[in-house]
Amino acid sequence: MDRDLLRQSLNFHGPSLLSLLRSEQQDNPHFRSLLGSVAEPPRGPPPQKEKKVDNIEIQKFISKKADLLFALSWKSGTPTTSEINEDNEDHYAVMPPLEQFMEIPGMDRRELFFRDIERGDIVIGRISSIREFGFFMVLICLGSGIMRDISHLEITALCPLRDVPSLSNHGDPLSYYQTGDIIRAGIKDIDRYHEKLAVSLYSSSLPSHLSGIKLGVISSEELPLYYSKNFSEDDFASALRKKQSASWALKCVKIGVDYFKVGRHVDAMNEYNKALEIDKQNVEALVARGALYATKGSLNKAIEDFELALENCPTHRNARKYLCQTLVERGGQLLLPAYTTATTPDLSCI
Repeated sequence: MDRDLLRQSLNFHGPSLLSLLRSEQQDNPHFRSLLGSVAEPPRGPPPQKEKKVDNIEIQKFISKKADLLFALSWKSGTPTTSEINEDNEDHYAVMPPLEQFMEIPGMDRRELFFRDIERGDIVIGRISSIREFGFFMVLICLGSGIMRDISHLEITALCPLRDVPSLSNHGDPLSYYQTGDIIRAGIKDIDRYHEKLAVSLYSSSLPSHLSGIKLGVISSEELPLYYSKNFSEDDFASALRKKQSASWALKCVKIGVDYFKVGRHVDAMNEYNKALEIDKQNVEALVARGALYATKGSLNKAIEDFELALENCPTHRNARKYLCQTLVERGGQLLLPAYTTATTPDLSCI
């Protein structure tokens, strides 16, 4: 049973809850020993009459379900899938710690950290120095329990030599570690008054539900999701804006193609131009406008659009096909008597 939570509940509800718990949970061996050690809460002024009716119903509920409500499994240290760095199939967003959105002084954050940290919790840090008696690590984040932003608090933990597993029968266990290595370790000892921590790399320092988590050197990719410092380039504003513009431009191209099919060439050209105003390098818009230019006889403009489309997407089949057809047609125009001059025409572009 969670003694602290039970004590808080008794202090809030008063002696009446204690009496109900003793009558309801008299057959529960955990509560018999626990309630015997809990001092009766101080009697305060009687509650207001309006709240008393509601309060007694809550107390009855608490006393009947106390074995569930005060179970240790409700504590924040209960393992979750995210604690072993699984994405949980991206069912929901992983939010950063709350203090990243609030201006909480560093001293308060440090005090809260040492108040809440418990033996068996997992911490992740970077080795700052290696001595003959162990190594020191500066904590980066927590690997279990409550998410906390502690990277800027300069909290140091010591991993003694006796808590560093030896990877061979001979040699110094510390020789396998270097300054700067990222370490996942379990909290072994806590000195809250002097704000000192001792950690261990043995899985025996962890509770049973976390014993499967690997301790020792880890890579940056194994850091918890909420501490991720690297983001995909596709997630930045410029990439998102480009993707959005391409989507809007493609809608205009589709409308323009529909206009082109029914012979509304002016409306089609307006849609293609609108698409290129949104996304200047949209390949589909360039190819469609080039095809319309070729249909209207503006072969030079069509060639420019096709060439620009191929610069942006060299493998675009329609752009290459239409460019070849347009160049052949343009070459035929240059060979006509109307285009014949004293000099030989430049057909190098064909």
